[in-house]
Amino acid sequence: MADPSTYRPKPGEIPAEPGVYRFRDASGRVIYVGKAKSLRPRLSSYFQDVANLHQRTQQMVLTAASVDWTVVGTEVEALALEYTWIKEFDPRFNVKYRDDKSYPWLAVTVGEEFPRVLVMRGAQRKGVRYFGPYGHAWAIRDTVDTLLRVFPMRSCSAGTFRRAQGIGRPCLLGDIGKCAAPCVGRVTAEEHRAIVNDFMAFMGGQTGNFTRRIQQRMKEASDAQEYELAAKLRDDLGALNRVLEKQTVVLGSDTDADVLGFVDDPLEVAVQIFNVRGGRIRGQRGWVADKADDADFPELVQRALVTLYGDAASDAVPREVLVPALPSDVEAVTELLAELRGSKVRVRVPERGDKKRLMETVVQNAQQSMARHKLKRAGDLTARSKALEEIQDALELPTAPLRIECYDISNLQGTEIVASMVVFEDGLPRKSEYRRFTIRHEGQSDVAAMHEVITRRFQRLLKARAEGADEAGIDPETGAPKKFAYAPALVVVDGGPPQVAAAQTAMRELGIADVGLCGLAKRLEEVWVPDEEDPVILPRTSEGLYLLQRVRDEAHRFAIAHHRQRRAKAMTGSALDDIPGLGPSRRRALMSTFGSVKKIRAATPEQIAEVPGIGLATAESIRTALAADAPAPGVDMATGEIVED
Repeated sequence: MADPSTYRPKPGEIPAEPGVYRFRDASGRVIYVGKAKSLRPRLSSYFQDVANLHQRTQQMVLTAASVDWTVVGTEVEALALEYTWIKEFDPRFNVKYRDDKSYPWLAVTVGEEFPRVLVMRGAQRKGVRYFGPYGHAWAIRDTVDTLLRVFPMRSCSAGTFRRAQGIGRPCLLGDIGKCAAPCVGRVTAEEHRAIVNDFMAFMGGQTGNFTRRIQQRMKEASDAQEYELAAKLRDDLGALNRVLEKQTVVLGSDTDADVLGFVDDPLEVAVQIFNVRGGRIRGQRGWVADKADDADFPELVQRALVTLYGDAASDAVPREVLVPALPSDVEAVTELLAELRGSKVRVRVPERGDKKRLMETVVQNAQQSMARHKLKRAGDLTARSKALEEIQDALELPTAPLRIECYDISNLQGTEIVASMVVFEDGLPRKSEYRRFTIRHEGQSDVAAMHEVITRRFQRLLKARAEGADEAGIDPETGAPKKFAYAPALVVVDGGPPQVAAAQTAMRELGIADVGLCGLAKRLEEVWVPDEEDPVILPRTSEGLYLLQRVRDEAHRFAIAHHRQRRAKAMTGSALDDIPGLGPSRRRALMSTFGSVKKIRAATPEQIAEVPGIGLATAESIRTALAADAPAPGVDMATGEIVED
């Protein structure tokens, strides 16, 4: 890794104007793009003491070998140039906002002499008016097929149009009344353009005028006894109403807005967008992106807006954009969107009413999108197999780690220290094998607590083997699995080199040499192995890294849940608090001697009486009180999960 001081710009060399900067690695590849209102203080912040930088920023500046910049006139220009460079260079340390699919749009080629309506995907083009996006192409075709009887505009390809012109006969749609047949001169270019404009006005939300107009014409035809025309108009009105029924009314009829919802975790961010036009939801889209840098939530919102509208046509930018948090540079973003739209755009956070409720719905959709994304990866057998193979190769294990155990420590300023052990077999959680530990000596560091937990876990393994359990942890007498008797192929600890070293020491002290070991550090997601100065770096798209992250996050969740339960119990008192004759000093002496209420409950009165200050009569009272308060053996009363004290 490079030393940032080797490529630090000279004092006074960096300008103070707005601009965009690029960090490059030793091979000249752009690895990060950023913008700044003033380049000098922003770039100087990267060259302070590396220890003071955010972990991901540390990794970026240590990977880089040079930095350059471009001065621009305004913050808006900086925002636009940053987006252009991110799209061009695809830097590894920038958030990758990539759509999770190519959404179909309903498009009208207004730049042609005879505009046509069709389904289009991919980048938006000039001279085309877009509506949507839609979830499925068939939804667009169904809508268009219904509306063509009311707005009979061209929908054929260029080849079909030229062929009809050549032979002087329209296609089937012209014969059945779903096309005005401009190819054979039934309508002029101006008349066809008027039909197209009516179609776009209806799709743009101006629906009331058309339904009222058709109702009036239907009444006039009926009064004139033109019943065939009245029946056709009745069917046209029904077609319009069917289209409108599919579009949920959520806001006032004059509302033209996009509503964005976000859900993020340390690794990824899910984005959902609802397009509201004329008060109706006209389209929805979303994606899940990797978080490759240390951007905060307002910065994530800003990048999403620039990515969403950076290449959009002017009519795709709404009058109002609703977001859960204002962008980090809201004035520049607002000005950029206004330039793209050609008129004023408002970016704001809804505080109350229907718009706030719609925002909550969009966020719920983002949560579901994130959950589906994670479940899809977790449930893919091929992906799980690939993940285990990648972990085996990266850690140089003799076999794929079919059983992985992960340990995490949770504490509050050295008190109520607990640990969790979660088990994944074949890449899936095995919750019946989860265990919780209460650290016996308060005031320990996380490193010392990790040493204790690993020691206790493998002492139980050695004990089970000494009692005759086989390698699969099966008791030869009963045929049932014994707790802690099945050795893992890989132990993962939540943390970096100190935690890994503590676990390695504990395993060496017990003579455990056939179990793999690594640590996964938060934020940077570096994999640390024993006796190595540098971490193992797995690609962020690696299935192996994703599995390790899931294992680590599950251990963290399990430890936090246990810790919260113990804190709540500590605040409301313990089973020892209400025993007569047992004051704070005696309670501390009991806990110091036995380590847990569970072990006091299992002791005999004589064993309890051996604690200094406690006589046999008090011991009998303690034994009786705890027996009456005993939970089911080995079960956490709050969760029903197995507990190991």
